[in-house]
Amino acid sequence: MRGPFVPQLVYFEPKALDYPLGQQLLEKFTHMGLEIRYTTSHNQIRNLPGDSDAQRYRIAKATLVVGVRKTLKFDTSKPSAEYAIPFATGCMGHCHYCYLQTTMGSKPYIRTYVNVDEILAAADEYMLERAPDITRFEASCTSDIVGIDHLTHTLKRAIEHFGQTEHGKLRFVTKFHHVDHLLDAAHHGKTRFRFSINADYVIKYFEPGTSSLEQRIQAAGKVARAGYPLGFIVAPIYLHEGWQAGYEAMFARLDAELDKEVRSDITFEFIQHRFTKPAKRVIEQNYPMTKLELDEAKRRYKWGKYGIGKYIYQKDEEEQIKQVLHSAMQKYFPQAKLEYFT
Repeated sequence: MRGPFVPQLVYFEPKALDYPLGQQLLEKFTHMGLEIRYTTSHNQIRNLPGDSDAQRYRIAKATLVVGVRKTLKFDTSKPSAEYAIPFATGCMGHCHYCYLQTTMGSKPYIRTYVNVDEILAAADEYMLERAPDITRFEASCTSDIVGIDHLTHTLKRAIEHFGQTEHGKLRFVTKFHHVDHLLDAAHHGKTRFRFSINADYVIKYFEPGTSSLEQRIQAAGKVARAGYPLGFIVAPIYLHEGWQAGYEAMFARLDAELDKEVRSDITFEFIQHRFTKPAKRVIEQNYPMTKLELDEAKRRYKWGKYGIGKYIYQKDEEEQIKQVLHSAMQKYFPQAKLEYFT
């Protein structure tokens, strides 16, 4: 990823222009010389350019739709948080394994919502219902919000909003290093800034269009020095030639970057690679040259809670993964908290 995301094509819902952020984005994108179109609904983007499904898919991933979020009922987001807070949908990254490929189906374009005050007011209502318990909100269930926030500053606004709350906390995860505009936000320790990190092999072959491991780790150092609570998701943990050394090197690089005084409240989440039959079909359609290993015969089958089974590593492989990752975490970050391993 050379620089921050710039869309090739921008669509506006007419109602988005009733909001100050919609007006600001129209002015910004006009000044940037981007092609601007209009659509009746952010769910109805048709006639994207391209001569093939593959071309249209890639153009869609570079298309930004500016709309109004109509549904203000938040989905649950266990185990990461109580609720998913919907500031955006879609991602400009091309991670071969990503579950958004199947959940978003024919709508891989990126949507950002301009009715931010209404979304934050809905979050306040959820906090009020659960008070005095803390309510956590996950901002990256359906997008990589950091990837577009240099354009919208929605996330920065949300960070400062949650910084003023008594019973709310915000969290999100990113594969992008474009964090400089977030470093001076008045977060008051209420936002956990998480980075998705992985062995260099996984990032090189399966995460095109995202920031490098080096860039993510440098950004994590900046975020930690800005006082944010910090977390890391290692996902998907993927078996490849030299994988043990690859993950050891990842932890060693992280250890070299992070100051000792910021380590008392670091969290880790470990998620091993898995896939479903529908996901395999979509992955092979969108990335026909992928090196991703998707051989059901090499995996074991595990029933999913929504009736769709997944293919996960064999039990001996799973035990080896746990041993290697736990050992590296204990070696470099003995104070860190492991939130979950799945």
